Amino acid sequence: MQNPDHSRMRPHPESRFSGVTHLVDLAEVAHRLRREINTGERGHRQETCFKQGNLTVALFVFERFTQLPEHAVKGVVTVHLLKGFVIVTVEGARHELKPGQILTIASGASHMVKAEEESELLVTVSLES
Repeated sequence: MQNPDHSRMRPHPESRFSGVTHLVDLAEVAHRLRREINTGERGHRQETCFKQGNLTVALFVFERFTQLPEHAVKGVVTVHLLKGFVIVTVEGARHELKPGQILTIASGASHMVKAEEESELLVTVSLES
């Protein structure tokens, strides 16, 4: 269920990352995301763990049989599967990720993510300048 009034569920990333260091407990973030009442458009939730300049690190939590639709980013993307099993399709090529695996995606490559089971992904995006 989406947030019907489109208000922010969490503080804006820029207000959270002002210090020199930033420690993130991924297990706690995932637990908190799973407890949220509202889910994303296709049954997943996400939280930005760090953002500065062109670099973003985000945790995605997927329910079983949910997906992130096809899209492209003008920057290099890394997808690190922490838990579960997902299929990432990049430019028509299917990649089955298991926990502990990282997939890198070239800038501009069209890709989508489908969770075959409850899954957690750490995604890093380095946008082009």
